[in-house]
Amino acid sequence: MAGWGLSAPLPLLLLLLVLGGVLPVAQGSGYLSGYRLRSRLQRDRHIRNIRPNIILILTDDQDIELGSMQAMNKTRHIMEKGGTHFSNAFSTTPMCCPSRSSILTGKYVHNHHTYTNNENCSSPSWQAHHEPHTFAVHLNNSGYRTAFFGKYLNEYNGSYVPPGWKEWVALVKNSRFYNYTLCRNGVREKHSSDYSKDYLTDIITNDSISYFRMSKKMYPHRPVMMVLSHVAPHGPEDSAPQYSTAFPNASQHITPSYNYAPNLDKHWILRYTGPMKPVHMQFTNMLQRRRMQTLLSVDDSMEKLYNMLVETGELDNTYLIYTSDHGYHIGQFGLVKGKSMPYEFDIRVPFYVRGPNVEQGATNPHLVLNIDLAPTLLDMAGVDIPAEMDGKSILKLLDTDRPVNRFQLNRKSKTWRDSFLVERGKPPHKRADGKEMAQEENFLPKYQRVKDLCQKAEYQTSCQQPGQKWQCVEDPTGKLRLYKCKGMASLYAPRMQALMASGGSQQSPTSNSDSCNCGDVGLKTSVLKRKRLLTKKKMKSSKAVSRKRWARSVSFELDGDLYAVDLEEGYQPLGSRNSSWAKDRKRGVGNEEDNDEFSGMGVTAKPTISNMLTPPAALKVTYRCSILMNDTVKCDGGLYKSLQAWKDHKLHIEHEIETLQTKIKNLREVKGHLKKVRPEECQCETPSYLLKNKEAFRLNAGRMHSLRMPSKQKSQWLQKEQKRRKKLRKFLKRLQNNDTCSMPGLTCFTHDNHHWQTAPFWTMGPFCACTSANNNTYWCLRTINDTHNFLFCEFATGFLEYFDLNTDPYQLINAVSTLDRSALNSMHQQLMDLRGCKGHKQCNPEKGGKERNYFSEYRPVHRRKRPKVKKPSSKSLGQIWEGWVG
Repeated sequence: MAGWGLSAPLPLLLLLLVLGGVLPVAQGSGYLSGYRLRSRLQRDRHIRNIRPNIILILTDDQDIELGSMQAMNKTRHIMEKGGTHFSNAFSTTPMCCPSRSSILTGKYVHNHHTYTNNENCSSPSWQAHHEPHTFAVHLNNSGYRTAFFGKYLNEYNGSYVPPGWKEWVALVKNSRFYNYTLCRNGVREKHSSDYSKDYLTDIITNDSISYFRMSKKMYPHRPVMMVLSHVAPHGPEDSAPQYSTAFPNASQHITPSYNYAPNLDKHWILRYTGPMKPVHMQFTNMLQRRRMQTLLSVDDSMEKLYNMLVETGELDNTYLIYTSDHGYHIGQFGLVKGKSMPYEFDIRVPFYVRGPNVEQGATNPHLVLNIDLAPTLLDMAGVDIPAEMDGKSILKLLDTDRPVNRFQLNRKSKTWRDSFLVERGKPPHKRADGKEMAQEENFLPKYQRVKDLCQKAEYQTSCQQPGQKWQCVEDPTGKLRLYKCKGMASLYAPRMQALMASGGSQQSPTSNSDSCNCGDVGLKTSVLKRKRLLTKKKMKSSKAVSRKRWARSVSFELDGDLYAVDLEEGYQPLGSRNSSWAKDRKRGVGNEEDNDEFSGMGVTAKPTISNMLTPPAALKVTYRCSILMNDTVKCDGGLYKSLQAWKDHKLHIEHEIETLQTKIKNLREVKGHLKKVRPEECQCETPSYLLKNKEAFRLNAGRMHSLRMPSKQKSQWLQKEQKRRKKLRKFLKRLQNNDTCSMPGLTCFTHDNHHWQTAPFWTMGPFCACTSANNNTYWCLRTINDTHNFLFCEFATGFLEYFDLNTDPYQLINAVSTLDRSALNSMHQQLMDLRGCKGHKQCNPEKGGKERNYFSEYRPVHRRKRPKVKKPSSKSLGQIWEGWVG
C-alpha cells in the first residue's frame, strides 16, 4: 500500500479502495474519520504546499534592559509560550533611521550609508541605490502580497510609495500618536486628536487586520507579508485614555547604572554630564510610566492580531516576529533620556519568533541582529538571499534540536557568529590627499597627545616666539594643558615690531589714483616688476588723501586677527603735510573727549606722554570681557554671579561668530566678483603682440574658471551651503525664542508643562538636559561566547573603552587599562575587519564547537603572566598602537 500511495494522492486512493471493496467499509470509514481530524490548513499545505504568511511587529525605542516587556503580558503569553525568545538580540546602530534602514536592507550602516536620523535618511541617494533592494521588493516579486503600516523612516515626506509594497499606509516624518499625516497609497491623509478616529496604534492595528482578511478572501492561496511599525513607546509618549492612570509607581528603569555619575573613565559626553538634578529624576519616573502606558495599546494590538489569525485558520501557517529598532536609556549614567550609546540598554532589543516548526516556550542564546531580519524573511518565504546582505537567516536556529535516532543523542552544535559590529555616527573626514583618515591615527588618549606635544620646544615658551599660537601650561592639578596665544603676549615679537614700524612710516603725496603712471615702466618690464608696481599703486592710492583729523587708533593684523590699538594722546601722523592744520588741532585737543565704545573686538591702551607706540594693556573682545597681558580672560562680575547673564552672553558670542562667518563669506563673494570685473591695466607703449597674448591668456583663464567647479563639487557645495543656512536659521530662531538650552556640539532638549498634551501631565516646570554630542561617533566590537562576554569601543576622538560583562554587567568601570598590548591589537584588528566588511561571509565571524584561540588574548593583564619575549616592531603591532598608555 505504501508503494501505491506514492503514485496517487492519499484521499483519492482510499476512496477507490473502499468503493472497490478491497478494504472493509468500517475500517475505511474509521481511517477517513481520523484523517478528517486534521485541520483544513494541514490538508491545504499537504496538497497545495502553501507558503507561510509573515508578520513583522516593530516598535520604536523599546528597551529590554529597563523592563518594558513587563507591561506586555498578552504579548509575552503569545510569543514566549507559543514561540522562541532570543535572549541575545541586538541592534547594530542604536538610532531610529539607521537601524530601520538596516532592517529593510539587511546591511550594516557603513554599507547603506544612512549614518544618522538626518544624513541620507530617505534621501534621493537612498531612494535610488538602496530602496529598490529591500526585502519587500524581493517578496513582492516572489508573489507575496506585501503591506506596510506605521512609521517608515524619520525623514520620509510622503511624496511617493516605496517599491515593493502593495498596500502602503505610512507615517509622514517622525513618531506621533495624534495630529499627524499618513501617506495612504500615495494620497496624504491628515489626522487630528480624536482618540476613536486618530490614535495611531489603533489605526495600524485595524488597517492591518482588515487588509489581511481582505487578502485571504480575495486571494486565498497567496501568502501575505505585513509590517506593523508602531510608534510606541517613542515620544511624545501619548497613551490611550483608558491607560492614563496605569503604572503609578513605575520604577523598572532604576538599574545599578541609574544616575551613576560622573563617569570620568568614559567618553566625553559622560564626563561632561554630571549626576541628575531632582527635577530630572522626577522626569525619568514620569517618562518610564508614560512609555509603559503606550505599550499597553501595542499589547492589545498583539492580542487582536492573534485572534484574527485563529479565526481565519492561518495561525499555524504564519510567522510572527516581534522586535524593536533599538533600546533606550532613562537616567543611566546620568543621561536623562535618549539612545545612541553603545551600552547594553541601548543596543539590546526584545526579539520573539513564533510560527511553523518554531520551538514553543524556548529561549535561544545565539546572537541575533537587526540586519538578520531581511535575510530571515526571505528565507521564510523560500526566496534566495542576495549575497550583498550582511545579515544571516536565523531560520536554522529555530529548528528543534532533537536527536535523529536513539544512537545519535548529541547533535553537533550549530555554527554561528559570536561577534558583531556596533557603529554610530558619520565616517571620518578625508585628509588633504584624498585618503580617509584612519581611526588608528588618532587613537591616543587626549592627555597623552597633549603630553607629547608639550615635549616640543615651540610649546614650552609663554607665547614669545614669532607666530606662536599655543603654549603648554601645567594646571593646579598637575595636568598639562594647551592654551591658545591670544596675541597679547607676543606684541613685542619681531613681526609685531615690524608691523608697528610700518604703521608709522612717512607718507608721500601722490597724484590722483585714477590716473596712469607710466614713468617707471618700460617695454621690457619683468613680471616681478609689474607685481611690485601694482603693489606700489595700491599703497599710493590708499595714502593719496592726507589726513584731515587725528588718528585715534592704528589697526594691524596678527595671525589672521585684526586689532585696533589706541594711540597715545598727542600723537600726530608723520605723513601729514598740513602743519598749520595740525597746530590748530593740537590746541583744541584738550577739549575733545572720546566717548566711543568698542562693540566688537577692540583694544584699549593707557595714554602716555611718550611719542612711541606702546602695546595695549587689554584686548577688549566683547562689551563684557577682555584679554589681559598675561593671557587671562577678565569679564565683569555679573557674568560670574548670574547664570542667566552667563548664558545670554554666551549666546551673544555665538551670534557674533555666526555673523562674522556670514560677513566673511559675503566678502569672499565680493572678492571673487571683483576678480572677474577687474578693469584693464594702463598700456604704456606695450607691443601689439603682448596685447594679443594677454587677450588669449584671459580667454583661456575664463575657460579654466568655468571648468574649476564640476557639477558634483557644485552640488556638494550647495548641500554644505544649505546646511550652513539651516544652522544659522535655527540659531536665530533660538535667539528669538530665548532658548538658552542648546549648546554648540551638544544634543540638548527642553521640557516644560506644555510638552505633553495627554494625561498624566508634567507640572514641575521647565528644565534643560543634554543627551548626546557631535563627537559621539564610535565603532565597537561586541563578543559573546562560552568564555568571553565583552564590549570594546574605539571613539572618533581616539578614546578607548572596554567592559568585561561577566564581571561588570552594567558597564560601570572602563577596564581598558587592564588589557595588554597584544589583546588591544587583536581586538582592534578584528574591529577594523568588521568596519570594512561587505556581505554575510565577511560580516559574520563564526564559531563552531571550539572557541577561536585569539579570544584567550582578551584577558586582563593581572590574569596571566606575560613571557619575556623580544619586543615586536612597530609594523607588527600596528603604527596606531605605538606608544599607547593604559
